Amino acid sequence: MFHAVSEWLSGGVNLLLCMVVLPALFGVVLWMCKKSHFLQTLLVLLSSLLNTLFAFVLYGMDDFVFNIPLTTFGFAYSFRIDAFASLFLAFTAGMFVLISLYTVVNLKKQSYNGLYLLYLYISLGMINGALMADHLGILLFFWEGLLCTLFGMLLIGNRDHPKAAMKALTISGLADLLLMLGILLTVLSAGTGNMSEIHALSLSGNHIVGFVCILLGALAKGGCMPFHSWIPQAAEDAPTAFLVGFPGAMEKILGIYLATRIVTELFVFEHGTAMSIAMMILGTLTIVLAVAMALIQKDMKKLLAYHAISQLGYMVLGIGTGLPVGIMGGLFHMMNNVIYKSGLFMIAGSIEKQTGTTDLKQLKGLGKKMPVTAACFLVFTFSIAGFPGFNGFFSKELVFDAALESHVIFYIGALLGAFMTALSFLKMGRSLFFGAYQVPEGTPPLRETKAGMLIPMSILAVFCMIFGLGNTLPLDTLLAPATGIQASFSGWPHSVLLVVISLFVLLLALLDHLYGSKKDGSPLHAADHIRHAPVLKHIYDAVEKGWLDPYHWLMAAMGGFSDVCVQVEKGIGFVYDKAVPRTVKRAGLALQRLSDGRLSHYLYLAVGGMLCIALLFWLL
Repeated sequence: MFHAVSEWLSGGVNLLLCMVVLPALFGVVLWMCKKSHFLQTLLVLLSSLLNTLFAFVLYGMDDFVFNIPLTTFGFAYSFRIDAFASLFLAFTAGMFVLISLYTVVNLKKQSYNGLYLLYLYISLGMINGALMADHLGILLFFWEGLLCTLFGMLLIGNRDHPKAAMKALTISGLADLLLMLGILLTVLSAGTGNMSEIHALSLSGNHIVGFVCILLGALAKGGCMPFHSWIPQAAEDAPTAFLVGFPGAMEKILGIYLATRIVTELFVFEHGTAMSIAMMILGTLTIVLAVAMALIQKDMKKLLAYHAISQLGYMVLGIGTGLPVGIMGGLFHMMNNVIYKSGLFMIAGSIEKQTGTTDLKQLKGLGKKMPVTAACFLVFTFSIAGFPGFNGFFSKELVFDAALESHVIFYIGALLGAFMTALSFLKMGRSLFFGAYQVPEGTPPLRETKAGMLIPMSILAVFCMIFGLGNTLPLDTLLAPATGIQASFSGWPHSVLLVVISLFVLLLALLDHLYGSKKDGSPLHAADHIRHAPVLKHIYDAVEKGWLDPYHWLMAAMGGFSDVCVQVEKGIGFVYDKAVPRTVKRAGLALQRLSDGRLSHYLYLAVGGMLCIALLFWLL
């Protein structure tokens, strides 16, 4: 029996099907076992490890394409495994083991835990399907399926307050419509929907529209501006486990996967072209604007949500340069960001689980009570801030290198983002883990979080150091074969000057933080002097009121369109319900008054009618 099973699974086609179908089946089983936490945890570990095994077996296979015919006119489920797709599958599977374990422990006492796990596992199947899809239409099918599960997870526990779910559905749905339009245009231009058969299309004519639409759809999945505003809202309403799995990891992986595919494979994308410059501008704006909002947050989850948006900007900037160093830097930063950002959201969830809040105004001095959590936080902070020796430092330096080679303005924007990132985490770290101990009143004696949540974040912290000091593994062993880029960018950054500048920026951030802490009396308010600076104060006020949120613009436009439709409907109703009946009635009364039996009146009517008919014939 075991021999037959192993022989069946040795076929790549069977593994493809398993990675799409089995997650959904396991999700149903986990939903049915919602009353047994032990059984749920056991099944989560078994199923996630099995998915990882399948992914790593596919990673070791040669490239192949597989089609499942669906119709008589040639449309088929078309799947492909190549080095790039299999790397993303393996990375997703490895992250899912930690995310699913954290999730099942974090949601132990929640009534919706079974339903959430069902949505989570269906999402895994959708992500696997999208990563393996060769046909753009099949990719769109799985992409749209993920939107449905996203809406369901955001709605769980928030049926009375569905703002985050509706916002995500509206914004992501609009982005998916752009993706759909881009796919249609690209398929028409290329004559095929199979990515393996599309030869790089020139960025001219309709090709540009297709490229822009697909790119925006891909980047919106990761939370790039202007499709970002649902993520901070989700930080307020959604379960923390959702933030760990989606804005922190899965959606970044999927969005950057497709963005890299179209830049390096489907279209002729060259450094310095209009599309390259536009993409770098979008990335730089995302870095700066999102981290500027993170800087002023007083809630841990919302601060991390804005950083999840900002960090995507580095990936977009790197890939947008079109340079090998930028593409490698963007992809490496994606992997690093998924690792430390998921870890940071895990820490936020663990603190929330132990104290009941992530409000930084109510939390202080947790380091002595939660030492392992504090140690993991320090590692993740050094990583996201780009401190030398940690993974985020090496990927940022690659992006800095590519940005400076493109134009100094992009480099300055990326450095400004690094400066404010360091400020944000100095503020959060000192507020949370140092100083006099403080938790909300009525909180039970504080202790370290549960092992099921501590183990995943500790493993991620270890990988932050492995991918930093041992960056040969991710860069030369994993990414280089997957992208086909021959040049090696591993080891210590080649530009000593850029490293010195980065260290100087971190030092400036430390000095500014110490100045702000002394000026405003506490680490939590260390950035308030930036928030209330003469010009920035009005900008921040406008942003916090939602005046600069594209979602509000869209809602206002839809509201205006709705008002116009109401007025048009009222006008049509007035014509048919009042104007026409009144006109007919008055015409009837006038004819009635004329019909008084006088022959002269009938003669006048006859002559008038003949004149009208003659006038019509003359005009026509």
